[in-house]
Amino acid sequence: MVKTASLFSQLLQHFPRTEFAALVKKHGAERGAKGFTCWTQFVSMLFCQLAQADSLREICNGLACCLGKLTHVGIDKAPKKSTLAYANQHRPASLYEDLFWTALERFRSKGVLGNHRPSKFRFRNKLMSLDATTISLCLELFPWAKFRRAKGGVKVHVLLDHDDYMPSYVLITEAKRADVKVAQSLHLNPGSIIAMDRAYNDYALFGRWCSKGLFFVTRMKARTRYEVVEARPLPQNRPIRVDEIIRLTSAKAQEDCPDLLRRVVVWDAQNEREIVLLTNHLDFGATTLSAIYRERWKIELFFKAVKQNLKIKTFIGTSENALRIQIWTALIVMLLLRWLHYLSKATWSFSNLASMLRFNLFTYRDLTDWLHDPFETPPVVPHPEQILLDLPGLGQPKF
Repeated sequence: MVKTASLFSQLLQHFPRTEFAALVKKHGAERGAKGFTCWTQFVSMLFCQLAQADSLREICNGLACCLGKLTHVGIDKAPKKSTLAYANQHRPASLYEDLFWTALERFRSKGVLGNHRPSKFRFRNKLMSLDATTISLCLELFPWAKFRRAKGGVKVHVLLDHDDYMPSYVLITEAKRADVKVAQSLHLNPGSIIAMDRAYNDYALFGRWCSKGLFFVTRMKARTRYEVVEARPLPQNRPIRVDEIIRLTSAKAQEDCPDLLRRVVVWDAQNEREIVLLTNHLDFGATTLSAIYRERWKIELFFKAVKQNLKIKTFIGTSENALRIQIWTALIVMLLLRWLHYLSKATWSFSNLASMLRFNLFTYRDLTDWLHDPFETPPVVPHPEQILLDLPGLGQPKF
């Protein structure tokens, strides 16, 4: 006898229906709805991500094939293509945005995402990475997302928390939005350390962060004009070539950022090049600053994991609202996969977990047992056998 629901149903249990209903009421998402609930839409979009469905037809047909199992996920029947398309176009994507942040906060409060910060970092400052990824779109299908003359696109800006490698801030904009404009709108806690690439070089931003007690580690532009105030001693047996305290000398830079900065040159042996870092942290060792910038690569891995394992490069709807719903649903599934990957004792990669879950969405096994041993052979249930009793005087039983 099967004592558990499907894996898909057990994943949905981490989104309480009362909490979901409160968010629906907050956004008025079911105003004017005629039988098609937001929960059915959410289950359908979650199925799109987990099952890697490429179209509305695949979503609806995939759920229809599991009609006898849909009761466990809280819906009566699979949606129609036109109904799901209309809901994705008109129901607010902000519902899924709030759902992601609510679920992320709940997972973080329970401590089930783990602490992934490398032990080599001894500081207690909050470490974050800031970057953006561009999603290319066909301009004929997405005319509202004009990027270049014959190309469309949107940009997803992410501030990644290195304690659990999940976002602390996400903003979806048109692709032509400059990265530094998003950085200027951030409100961060004093003492935080932000690692970022050269796209965020802005002296006014650096000056503002210095005055607020925020630290940054970034790449220095080649044409930056500066003067050396102090040359610091170099650590032994480390790939640090230069460690200097500098002051920006151009008139505009001095006006925007009069504070002293630090220039650290690191030798990249793998690519045989020098990496010039710029930071306002004057106390950390040069090796620590180099490791902080190297840790920025984790946000690139985050974007890679989302794009490779979730439906974020092809979309089932062409409206801006439908695209936003699909991106926020992808981030919700990314949260679930991060939790499952941390929870599992099986030594499999993140991509293998995503693919194996896709094949077993409607498998009836305990989720924890499946995570620890996905290839476990189900127990063999013995067939009932009729036992013949040879009792004196009764003869053989008749059937």
